[in-house]
Amino acid sequence: MAVTELHLQDALTRLSLAPELGASLVNWEVKATGQALLRHCDSAALEAGTPRRLGCYPLVPWSNRIAEGGFARPEGWQALAPNTEHDPYPIHGSAWQQAWQVEHHSQRRARLTLHSEVPFAYLATLDVHLHEGCLNLDLHVKHLDERANWYGLGLHPYFPRYPDTQLHAAARKVWLAEDGQLPSYQAEVPEQWRFETLGNLPDTVVDHAFSGWPGECVIEQPGAGYRLACSASGAEHYLLFCPQGQGFFCFEPVTHPVNAHHLPGRPGLRLLQHGEVMSLGFRMQYRAL
Repeated sequence: MAVTELHLQDALTRLSLAPELGASLVNWEVKATGQALLRHCDSAALEAGTPRRLGCYPLVPWSNRIAEGGFARPEGWQALAPNTEHDPYPIHGSAWQQAWQVEHHSQRRARLTLHSEVPFAYLATLDVHLHEGCLNLDLHVKHLDERANWYGLGLHPYFPRYPDTQLHAAARKVWLAEDGQLPSYQAEVPEQWRFETLGNLPDTVVDHAFSGWPGECVIEQPGAGYRLACSASGAEHYLLFCPQGQGFFCFEPVTHPVNAHHLPGRPGLRLLQHGEVMSLGFRMQYRAL
């Protein structure tokens, strides 16, 4: 499919976006060298027409999976259907599967918006700003339905993974599951998943939510000659996805763990009344080593 790209740049980096594909970031790279700071996306990835082949996309009005075909809200059940062919659960909200509008575009800034009626009415806004090698993403959602509903937010960036890629992202707990189900309880973070200091990514598959995150993260790429110093606002959790045999990993700042709609206390979710707003921010500062 033909996709229209927006282009931003500052003194150090350049960025391309695909508003029609769920407000996805396509490529973010260093101007001087062409080094990819998000996983590199070629023309085939763009033509595939799915954010899952691109660099980053927003998660609205929830992150990851929800079980039981929906969730309870104050005024009754919110039914949800699976929204992909490969997963039995509705996943990552509805904004990533809709075309966003371009409200503003200049050399260093863009504002993308989405008026959605699926699965309920909301207005999502993504502000993108480049400044001196720092990519700033600010995601906002306003509830437009007359009936209150539960909200969560996230961002889903894909980063290049090299043999020497290192991560620093401290967390207090990890969410685990029983018998192949969705996560249901918190546990101490095992040694191989502790990133209180810079450490190599695990050799085994990781696909878990971590809680008690103070919002700071460093991704260091020694062989590629750079680091990303990252910070989040409005997110006390992150999801780490490290598949085997792939040249990428995902570090996702999110407001809530997987299936939070069915966990005690609905951790990280917010019940929004008509007109109320929820926000999440993420900064990624590029530095050459």
